[in-house]
Amino acid sequence: MENLSNKIESLLFYQVEPIKTKKLADILEVGETEISQSIDELEENLKQRGIKLIKNDDSVSLTTSPENSEIISKIKKDEQDKELSKAALETLSIILYRGPIKRSGIDYIRGVNSQFSLRALLVKGLIEKETAKDDERTYIYKASMDLLSHMGISKIEDLPEYKEVNSDINSFIESEKENDKQE
Repeated sequence: MENLSNKIESLLFYQVEPIKTKKLADILEVGETEISQSIDELEENLKQRGIKLIKNDDSVSLTTSPENSEIISKIKKDEQDKELSKAALETLSIILYRGPIKRSGIDYIRGVNSQFSLRALLVKGLIEKETAKDDERTYIYKASMDLLSHMGISKIEDLPEYKEVNSDINSFIESEKENDKQE
């Protein structure tokens, strides 16, 4: 069972976002009862550590320990003050011109995992995430109201060359789908 709790810890650390217990059971190919027991074991093991397990309905995630909030606040401030990387700017552009969009859509367009870029954008308050209506196991990402306000626009369609860029992205996606079919 301990090996299972270690695997759950690794998945939660990697995912950064909450994961449904059913999804954990599917990934690890075990029953939900075993997942529940291992989550309880993991929660107990983390009690004296710098991270905590959060359970919300049928989802779990990792977070920093409340006792360390002062240290985390310092790092968070540093992250907020830091300039965005090229990857984060690319991810933000996709969200602005194609959002609301799932991470899988962003990853598809970029061709790489966007998890860390999304985290940086969320920390800075430039984007928001919400549960997807068609699949409660995933999130959609969209520009935050603060970002729109900072940019001086009242709606996404006011972005420079919105229609042209959106059309170019659609063309790119279609050509990639055609390439995938031919392979």
